[in-house]
Amino acid sequence: MPPPVICVLSWLVPGAGHLIQGRRQKGVIFLLALPAMFAVGLALSGRLFPFVLSEPLVGLAALANVGMGVPYLIASALDLGQGVVTAASYEYGNAFLIVSGLLNTLVVIDAYDVRLGRKS
Repeated sequence: MPPPVICVLSWLVPGAGHLIQGRRQKGVIFLLALPAMFAVGLALSGRLFPFVLSEPLVGLAALANVGMGVPYLIASALDLGQGVVTAASYEYGNAFLIVSGLLNTLVVIDAYDVRLGRKS
């Protein structure tokens, strides 16, 4: 399978790139841990940030959120992740949502490196 296809599948479904390449243990861990982390962020009243170019940090947080792939798309379609600023857990929820997307981005890069033979 070509590396770009591995990257797109890995981005859409966390861990899919590793599973396709026969790295079952890593793939299953990513498949379970990253969406769980994303769900915890939503449960903690975190916010899925909008793309606002006039506020660079909000735009970067939105980019990090998109890094989660399908879980992000589903949450956006269901209008989840509105964020409750007054909730005590709001900032923790934001951290979980942002970090899960960033970690999935690293997982995509790792799957790409595995596909190119840079990692054994």
